[in-house]
Amino acid sequence: MPQSSERDDAPSTGSLDPLERLVVDVFVDGVKVLGLPRSIGEIYGLLFISPVPLALDDLVERLDISKGSASQGLRALKGLGAVREVELNGGRRTYFEPAVELKRLVGGFIREQVRPHIESGKQKIGKLAEVAAREQDPERREFLEERIERLDNWLRRGGVMLPLIQRLLGQ
Repeated sequence: MPQSSERDDAPSTGSLDPLERLVVDVFVDGVKVLGLPRSIGEIYGLLFISPVPLALDDLVERLDISKGSASQGLRALKGLGAVREVELNGGRRTYFEPAVELKRLVGGFIREQVRPHIESGKQKIGKLAEVAAREQDPERREFLEERIERLDNWLRRGGVMLPLIQRLLGQ
């Protein structure tokens, strides 16, 4: 299989034309920034540029990825609301198409990735405050309490901003 001439770290591709490869690379770069697996960007990118819905086997073959990676990637993308299942001609195969509405993509990312981190962060800050309160050195305790308060403010502000962002996007 040919190697991508665009990047040395790119895996070989099954049957992507140059335009498809470029679009897939755009989404791979995007998911890297978000800390998501490369296969999620590859799958979404190919679905995004495909004029027709694709089945799991199509994604495996065209992207030259394992069935497990494709299945896991589709599951994650469905959880984010970034892809949806469609039926074609009453067949037994499940096909997928991308959700292309920005509000849906951002809303899904906030719901599935950001909110859980904010919630777990709140719990961790409570534990940090308990530990800091037991600090014997008054200077260190004051320093720790100031930093914990700063973290708490960041999380509260993030919690306030998320609904505003979702409203802005029409969620």
